[in-house]
Amino acid sequence: MNTLTENTSPETRMQRIRTRLETALSPLECVLEDDSARHRGHAGAASGGGHYNLRIISSQFEGLRLVMRHRLVYDSVHDMMHNEIHALAIVALAPSEAG
Repeated sequence: MNTLTENTSPETRMQRIRTRLETALSPLECVLEDDSARHRGHAGAASGGGHYNLRIISSQFEGLRLVMRHRLVYDSVHDMMHNEIHALAIVALAPSEAG
């Protein structure tokens, strides 16, 4: 049993997600929102995993297709998926696409 992940407050969990994204992708912008309250009663919410919305701008996304951008995001938080993160809605942009 991993007490660090199971007893993590939402604020601490969000900071851990941000830290992982910043370390892996060096984003120019990283906006992470906890949308879990809108999903109360949902089967995934019962497991303790949160629902998050992410807008991230990184030069590492230049020239990459959407699926590869998402793969980079998921790779940075892979061990948090399914237990701490139930759903992650991603908007991943290269700096040239950000307005």
